[in-house]
Amino acid sequence: HGIATTVGVLEEACRRQNEVFFKYIRAGIPFVTLKFALTLDGRIATAAGHSRWISSPPSLRFAHRLRSIHDAILVGAETVLKDDPELTCRLVRGKNPVRIIVDSHLRTSPDARIFQDRGRSRTIVAATRKAPEERRRRFEQKGIEVLELGEDGQGRVDLHGLLNLLGERKIASLLVEGGAGVNTSFLKENLVDRLIAVLAPKIVGAGINAVGDLGIRRMDNALRLSFERITRRGDDLILDARIDNRR
Repeated sequence: HGIATTVGVLEEACRRQNEVFFKYIRAGIPFVTLKFALTLDGRIATAAGHSRWISSPPSLRFAHRLRSIHDAILVGAETVLKDDPELTCRLVRGKNPVRIIVDSHLRTSPDARIFQDRGRSRTIVAATRKAPEERRRRFEQKGIEVLELGEDGQGRVDLHGLLNLLGERKIASLLVEGGAGVNTSFLKENLVDRLIAVLAPKIVGAGINAVGDLGIRRMDNALRLSFERITRRGDDLILDARIDNRR
């Protein structure tokens, strides 16, 4: 009709604003955000395993706000065993995400705090089919849902299968707050879309690394990130990046 038309105005900004929806609709699995707090020398805990608190109170509120905008939050069994977390939004107003524990062999206890307030948020345990039946019954007797999944090459929960199952349950966004093992697994399997690192101005020397061995032996094979935003919360820097999963 002779109307001048311009296509692609702010296209990248619009894609970024709707990235969670686009990823979920296109792939059928959640958009995955990996978040961790670390010291300047890359530790998420001291050599003794102590990690409270690496980040400042403003960064903790930021972390709870992140929880409130995600459909689900995921941690590994080690986090539950060591920290006994609640994984709810206590420092900000907002909905509590569905809580998911990756516990391949059901080592956690159904008496952990994360299972005691199911009225506030649902909790799901992801285990392999080889998890002991006796332990599975302990969870089921307390009304805790246990998902049976296949194994990866190391006998742990197949994360690809887990994401597919979460997608089928209409979970479009997943916040991963795991320890080094979970961080490493998600990165090694190229399952992370967004990475948020809370960098605290602290040095502890020997300690637990934020990420373990990814099997990378050459620098040109390193995971590549694009920093979208760098902000400050209290004394900490918040590094917000996207990961190029095309390698």
